[in-house]
Amino acid sequence: MKEVDFNSDMGESFGPWTIGDGVDHELMALISSANIATGFHAGDPGTMRRTVERAKALGVGIGAHPGFRDLVGFGRRHINAPAQELVDDIIYQLGALREMARVQGVELQHIKPHGALFMHLARDEEAARLLVQTLRQLAPQLLLYCLPDSVICHVAEELGQPVVREFYADREYDLSGSIVFTRNVRAYDPSVVAARVLRACQEGLVRTVEGEDLAVTFDSICLHSDTPGALDLAEAIRQILDDAGIQVRTPH
Repeated sequence: MKEVDFNSDMGESFGPWTIGDGVDHELMALISSANIATGFHAGDPGTMRRTVERAKALGVGIGAHPGFRDLVGFGRRHINAPAQELVDDIIYQLGALREMARVQGVELQHIKPHGALFMHLARDEEAARLLVQTLRQLAPQLLLYCLPDSVICHVAEELGQPVVREFYADREYDLSGSIVFTRNVRAYDPSVVAARVLRACQEGLVRTVEGEDLAVTFDSICLHSDTPGALDLAEAIRQILDDAGIQVRTPH
């Protein structure tokens, strides 16, 4: 791998409340694509505008990061809603960020559902298909970030919506290829995470929680900005990629 996208979730504060370590400003300088919260799980209009401004200034690709309508649970609690309701909520959020970007002369690069909604779409074909069909009508060139081999990835490939497959720098994998999610993410050793990312890029392998190697294929590295020590992790990842001659750039 000679180049890779590096994405992170941004703008997830809300009013006076700051999510994570409040490192968005510094972290933005290390990534190539920003997933900007659109108000349902986090974010607010002012935060969205400021985050778009920062991304524009640094040449970072801008994407909508819509979530379940769940500010209290930060969008990480599953909501059992009909497919049409979920897609209506996603399009509503997509439109909010699109207009915030448009007023600054910036176009959206991608869409990446957040948290529990992301995982719901990864396995629920009805909702995934309805969303992709809607995107085909509304924004056929919009990149859709997703898990490799997930339901929504297969539906998007079938219908022609461009996808960006992700590898998670700050999450563990099991042998099924699934992400091992936890509500209380621990702090990681930056050198260990960076080496793990580099191995995935160079060898296409990651060590699972079972202690065995798993083959991974991806287009983008994801680092969650609310992971403890996210800035240190991002700096270590960028350094090891730069040293290895792997260019960090937006997908194309």
